[in-house]
Amino acid sequence: MNAARQEELMEDIKGKVKDFILTHVLPGESPANLRDDTPLRSNGILDSISTLRLIQFVEAQFEIEVSIGDANSSSFNSIDSIAAYVAAKKAAG
Repeated sequence: MNAARQEELMEDIKGKVKDFILTHVLPGESPANLRDDTPLRSNGILDSISTLRLIQFVEAQFEIEVSIGDANSSSFNSIDSIAAYVAAKKAAG
């Protein structure tokens, strides 16, 4: 995949994940307050239930399977890390 296509994929993933978080986890929050590098779990934005809902969304939206180990790792602590994780899973398979 070329660099431009990879960047387009990453931006698409980030946009969808951010929209999900703003709609289902932080309703009413200004999109400007949720940056791509905002720590989601360590800042308490995602608790265990909202993390599970986010993982279910990611699996359905991007047609990937998230392992328990990956769900508990730093892969789900920011929009950037989620996008990188999804892109890697999509590239692998």
